[in-house]
Amino acid sequence: MRYDYDYLIVGAGMVSANATAGIRERDERGSIGIVGSEPNGPVTRPALSKKLWTDPEFGFDKIWMKPEDKGATLHADTRIVSLDRDHRTVTADNGDVFGYGRLLIATGGEPKKLDLAPSERVLYFRTVEDYRRLRELAGSQRHIAVVGGSYIGTELAAALALNDTRVTLIHPEQVLGDRVFPPDLARRFQEMYHAHGVTLMGGRRLASGRQDDDTVTLTLDSGETVAADAVALGLGVEPVCDFAAAAGLAVDDGIMVDEMLRTSDPNIFAAGDVASYPDNLLGRQRAEHVDNANRMGQQAGAIMAGSEAPYTHTPYFYSNVFELGYQAVGTLDSSLRTIEDWQEPQSRGVVYYLEEDVVKGVLLVNLKERLDAAREVIKERTPGDREALIGRIR
Repeated sequence: MRYDYDYLIVGAGMVSANATAGIRERDERGSIGIVGSEPNGPVTRPALSKKLWTDPEFGFDKIWMKPEDKGATLHADTRIVSLDRDHRTVTADNGDVFGYGRLLIATGGEPKKLDLAPSERVLYFRTVEDYRRLRELAGSQRHIAVVGGSYIGTELAAALALNDTRVTLIHPEQVLGDRVFPPDLARRFQEMYHAHGVTLMGGRRLASGRQDDDTVTLTLDSGETVAADAVALGLGVEPVCDFAAAAGLAVDDGIMVDEMLRTSDPNIFAAGDVASYPDNLLGRQRAEHVDNANRMGQQAGAIMAGSEAPYTHTPYFYSNVFELGYQAVGTLDSSLRTIEDWQEPQSRGVVYYLEEDVVKGVLLVNLKERLDAAREVIKERTPGDREALIGRIR
C-alpha cells in the first residue's frame, strides 16, 4: 500500500502525540500520518514504572495518548526500514510506502540487551506489553530479579516491592546510586531498599542466564547464581537511527539536529530520545526524559508547520521511589564536587554539582516547583562557592 501525508511522523511514542498537537496549533487541515513499531500507539511511558504501580486511583485508561483525536492517522506495529530522501518516502518492513511533505523522526530508543533472550519471563522493560506481563508475574510473594541500578531498574524494584513481590536488585555500583548521589545521600537511598525488603546485590553484573520452564537462573560475574520466577532488565536504551544513518543523515549518538530540530536534510526533523540537539545551557546532548519528549515533540510539530521559534528548553528529569522524590537539571555525576543544602536532613534540599567551580547540575530532593531557579543557577555559568549557593534555592 502507498500512503501520502503532508506531515509524516516515524515513531508512535510520546513525541508523536505531542508533535501532532504542535502541528495542529498552526495547521488545522494538513494531513498527519504516524507510523511506528509500537503496537499500541503513544502512551505516557513513565507511568509504566511509576504511577500504575503506586497510585491505586491512576487507572490503566489514563496512560493512552490519542493523536487520532487531532486528525492523525496511526499505523501502529509497523517498523520503518528505509528512507528515500530523493523521493521523500519511507518504506516499512511489510512493504508499505509512506510519502511525506515534511518528516519527523521520533523513533526513540530500544532497550540494551544482554546475551539472554527475551521471553515471557525475561523482560527488557520498555512497552505496555512488558508492563502487562510483569504485572501478571508480580505479587503473591513471587520472586523477581531486577537487573540495572539506573532509573528504570530502581523504579521497577521499588514498584515491585510495594506490590507484594520479593525483589532482588542486581547492580554494578558498590552503593546503590553512588554514581549519581553524594555519599551520604547514596547510603540513604540504598537503605530505603533494605527497609522495604529488597535484596541488593551491588558490585555485580549479569554474566549469563537461562530459563527452565517457570524459573530463570542468572549467573553473575562473581560466580553467584540467582533463581527467580522472572527477570526484568533496565539497562538503558540505544537510539534507533539505523535507517536514518543508512540514508545519509548526520548521526553521532543520535540523529544530529540544529536549534530548529532540523537534520542535515531540510525536509527532515528529529525529536525525543533519538535526537542529538544543541541545548542552550548544557551544550549538545541527547535527552531520554519525558519532559524532553513533551516539549521537544510539541516544538518540532510547530516548526514543521511553520513556526520560526527555535527549541530553547532545557529539560528536567525526575524519579519517585518509596518516600524519595527528586527532580534534576543538568549533569548529575558524583565524581564532580558537590555542595549540599539540606532544609531537612537528607529528606528535603538541594545538591549542586560543580566542575571547576561552575554549577553543571542541580538535584532537587523532595523540593518541587524550583526547576526554573535551578536552570538559572546553571545559566549564570559563573564560579560559585558554598557561601553563594547555600540558601540560593528555597
